[in-house]
Amino acid sequence: MVLSKLGIICALGNGPEQVWQSAIEGSRRGMRKCLLTVHGGQLQIAGQVDDTVLTPLSKFPDNMATRNNQLVAAAFEQIATQVDQLKQRFGSDRIGVIIGSSTSGIREGEAALAQYQQNQMLPESFHYSMQEMYAPAAFIAQLAGVDGPSYSISTACSSSARALMSARAMLRSELVDAVIVGGVDSLCRLTLNGFSALESVASKYCHPFSRNRDGINIGEGAALFIATREPIDLTQPQVILSGAGHSSDAYHMTAPEPEGRGAVMAIQTALADAGIEAAQLDYINLHGTGTPLNDSMESNAINAIGADQVTASSTKAVTGHTLGAAGAIEAAICWLTLRANSGARPLHVWDGQLDPGITPINLYHTATEELTPVHHCLSNSFAFGGNNVALVFSKQTSLRNLVNAEAYTTAECI
Repeated sequence: MVLSKLGIICALGNGPEQVWQSAIEGSRRGMRKCLLTVHGGQLQIAGQVDDTVLTPLSKFPDNMATRNNQLVAAAFEQIATQVDQLKQRFGSDRIGVIIGSSTSGIREGEAALAQYQQNQMLPESFHYSMQEMYAPAAFIAQLAGVDGPSYSISTACSSSARALMSARAMLRSELVDAVIVGGVDSLCRLTLNGFSALESVASKYCHPFSRNRDGINIGEGAALFIATREPIDLTQPQVILSGAGHSSDAYHMTAPEPEGRGAVMAIQTALADAGIEAAQLDYINLHGTGTPLNDSMESNAINAIGADQVTASSTKAVTGHTLGAAGAIEAAICWLTLRANSGARPLHVWDGQLDPGITPINLYHTATEELTPVHHCLSNSFAFGGNNVALVFSKQTSLRNLVNAEAYTTAECI
C-alpha cells in the first residue's frame, strides 16, 4: 500500500513541512496549559492546536460542527486536490474512508450536558450523533464527496494504526482503488479527567524513558493519508506500508504486560510481513507515553526483538498523546522521516535522565549524532486492554520493485 499524500495538524504545527521542521528541532511549541479544567480545577499541560488555523463548519449541519471535525477538515484540506483528481480517475464510489478516533464529538456533548444541568434544556445545536464514533468518517466522506465504504475504528490508542491496517486490507480486496485513511482526536474533559483519575498524567512536561517520568501529556490533532495500490506522484519518493502486525494480550484493562510479550508479537509479525530483520530498521517511533509501566514494557520489547541499537524517539513529548489519532500522527512522522533526504530523525525530547531500572535503548536526543539514510521505520501503538499494533514503513525508489512487492503480498493475502 502506497501512502501518497499527507495532511496533518497537531501541536507541532499545521501541514507536513511545519510539523517536520518542529519535530527535528524538538519544538514544544504547542505544549501548553489546557483551559479545560479537570476535577479539582487544575490545569494540565497538553498538546494543542492553535484555534486560529481552524475553520468554522457553518456550511455543515449542526451535528457535524465539532472540534474533532474542524481538526480533520484542516488535515483534509491539504490533500483535497489529490482526492478530486482520484475521483475523476476512479469515480467517487471507488474511494473509501477509514478513520481512527476515541473521542469523536464528546467535547460538544460535555458542553451540552453542562447547559442542561443549568437550565434543564439541551442546546438546539446539539445532536447525539456528534458523539458517535462513526461521525468523523461520515464527515470526511461528505466533505470529500466520496461514496465508497466508510467507517471508524475505536480501539483506544491504537485506533488509527488499526485504520491503516484496514485500509491496506480494503485495497488488497479490490473493494476500492483509494482510501482516505488516518485518525483524529480532540481535547475534552473526559480524557483529561479519565487519565487524571488513573494517576497517569504528568505533573508538568512528560519525559518518556526518564527516571523522572510521571505520566503523559494528552494532545489533539489529525493526520490523513491518501492510500493507493500504485503511486499517484512519481516525482516523489514512494513510502509504503510494508509490514503490519497486531496482537491482543488482554493482560489488564489499562496496564501493559510487563515483559512486552504482546508488543513483541505485534512487532515481529510486522517485521516478517515487511520481509526485514530488526537490525535493518533505521528509526523507531516509540509509543513512549512517559508512564512508568509503558516505557519499561516497551524498552523490554525493543530489546527482545534485538533493536536496542536502532535509533529511536518518542514524539509524544512534543505532540502530546493524541490517543485515537496517535497511530496516524506517528505514522505521518515516519512518512516524513522517510521522505526527507537528509537522514534526519525526530528528536527525543526529555530531561536526559535515563532510568537505570529499564533496559537501555538508543534514544535519539541530539542532532549532532551521525545521520545515515532512512529506509525502514517502525511505529509502535499500544492501547488499553493489550491491543498492540506495529507498523513498518519503507521507502521504495524502484517503481518496478514496488509493483512486484505489492502484487506478491496481495497474492499471499488471497
